[in-house]
Amino acid sequence: MKRILVCQHVAHELLGTLNPLIKDHGFRIKYANFGRYPNEKQDLEGYDGLVILGGPMNVDETDKHPHLNHEIELIQSALTKNLPILGICLGAQLIAKALGAKVGRNPTKEIGWYDLQVTDAGRSDPIFSHFGPTEKMFQWHGDTFEMPKGAMHLARSPFCENQAFRYGENVYGLQFHMEVDEPMIHRWMQVSPNKEEIAGLSDSIRPEMILQETHHYILRLKELGLRGFSAFMNLFGIPKKFHRLTSR
Repeated sequence: MKRILVCQHVAHELLGTLNPLIKDHGFRIKYANFGRYPNEKQDLEGYDGLVILGGPMNVDETDKHPHLNHEIELIQSALTKNLPILGICLGAQLIAKALGAKVGRNPTKEIGWYDLQVTDAGRSDPIFSHFGPTEKMFQWHGDTFEMPKGAMHLARSPFCENQAFRYGENVYGLQFHMEVDEPMIHRWMQVSPNKEEIAGLSDSIRPEMILQETHHYILRLKELGLRGFSAFMNLFGIPKKFHRLTSR
């Protein structure tokens, strides 16, 4: 059976709508739970792909979270093996760092539903080709990445220029959360660190408004996620070959 390794950082950030899709494509999912076992070591022997989920830490907090350096090594190993890689939020930032790009604070913290615009390059990308000119995406991040050298810029938002990239044919970094469903968002709003984060921000980010908008936008997000992530899963048919990393 084909296998995918999933790097998880906190209990409430899961595969979401990706979970049944991966299983429907005949893959077995193995979680590396770095939130519970921060010193755990993994290798990609016997795996066909890598998914790195989100988390509240930033990529440079390696003293507090030693697994971050290990995840960079896993990403670089997957790149050399030409395995499909998907990074979501923190995962996208880790891929960008593994490719030599800088990661740092975004001018605006995005929490909730925000407009996402697909770039000209994104319109012909398998994951984004079915997006309209503007779509609402769920966001929860304060950091952002520079565009890795050689990567294709796929999407932006008014408050964050680099929302998505593709490196080569089968490596994707998504700053936004296309994998969430409504129960996940409700859970995120109740997690103590998340509640504290929102409480420390301006009144422009209101939990009740986020939940109202979730009810309005979640079905369209599910449709976009199903088609977009299905396109990602189709990449597993690409023949494997050695992939040389470029220097920045």
